[in-house]
Amino acid sequence: MAIEMSIRGTQDEVKLRSPWAVALLPLITLGIYHFVWWYRINRELRDLGRAKGQDLGQNSTNSLLALVPGFILIVPPLVSYYRGVQRVQSASDLAGKEAPNGWIALLLFLLLPLALWAYVQVSLNEVWRQEAEAQSGQGLPPSPAEPPPAS
Repeated sequence: MAIEMSIRGTQDEVKLRSPWAVALLPLITLGIYHFVWWYRINRELRDLGRAKGQDLGQNSTNSLLALVPGFILIVPPLVSYYRGVQRVQSASDLAGKEAPNGWIALLLFLLLPLALWAYVQVSLNEVWRQEAEAQSGQGLPPSPAEPPPAS
């Protein structure tokens, strides 16, 4: 289940998503969830970039179109994934969080793309924890990187 959040100082929404859902739902939905997820994270990154005065992408539709009809030419999806990971790295740097490693991303892309999608989502979740706030009535689960609170 995703937790809806708002980027601080804007009305733009982002979501904390389960990395397991990002990796496994495309299998259940015959790939459709992946396309929806790719469009949405690129839109969320664009919105964060606008809020922070950075260029984190301009058109999330182009990122999606590079995957769907672009796979015919082979190169557009590769460029879309490359630039998408770069945007996540830039957003992580902007938030002061550890950016996903490009070499690990490349290795995951080549061996198991499902793991790449989960890897990207884990990094995005850390960015959203830093740069966004939960909408009213929703509490945030603890970050996996944080130790549990002491009793």
